[in-house]
Amino acid sequence: MTRNDTNLGSGDLNDAAGASNYAANDTGEAVRQLNSFLRGEISAAETYRMAIDKAGDSDKNAANIGLLRGIQEEHGRAAQAIRDRIRELGGEPSDSSGAWGAWAKFTQGTANLFGDTASLKALKEGEEHGLKDYEEGLDDIDATSAELVQNQLIPAQQRHISLLDQLINAVGAS
Repeated sequence: MTRNDTNLGSGDLNDAAGASNYAANDTGEAVRQLNSFLRGEISAAETYRMAIDKAGDSDKNAANIGLLRGIQEEHGRAAQAIRDRIRELGGEPSDSSGAWGAWAKFTQGTANLFGDTASLKALKEGEEHGLKDYEEGLDDIDATSAELVQNQLIPAQQRHISLLDQLINAVGAS
């Protein structure tokens, strides 16, 4: 029996790709945009790992490192949520940060040369860039994905920016 002869039951193969009125080419655009968001989240998690590794485990940095680890974990959860959504749309999630990761490593590496405040400011810049990407990409994704971005991912980015502002001010004051 060939694949074409296989009985698909109720047979609505197209329903598996998405039960909405979202056209196939629009789904492709949504997957493309979601993969761009995913690469940003993977890059963010990698960048936070680098910053945490650089800061070391000294008692002086323990609270800050705990905060940075929390943000890193949130980026990991965001990446997984985006991966899941891409699969729901029938797409294949990216598995690396791509060009974003190279840029983030360069930026974070340069910031590490100038100390904690510069490193934190580089992290904040990355968060602001991610927030802007989410806001600008909303029109390129389906309604369900837009809900994920608006209700979870954008608020997380805003929270990260606020936390980093607090850390920058605390490090600058000490």
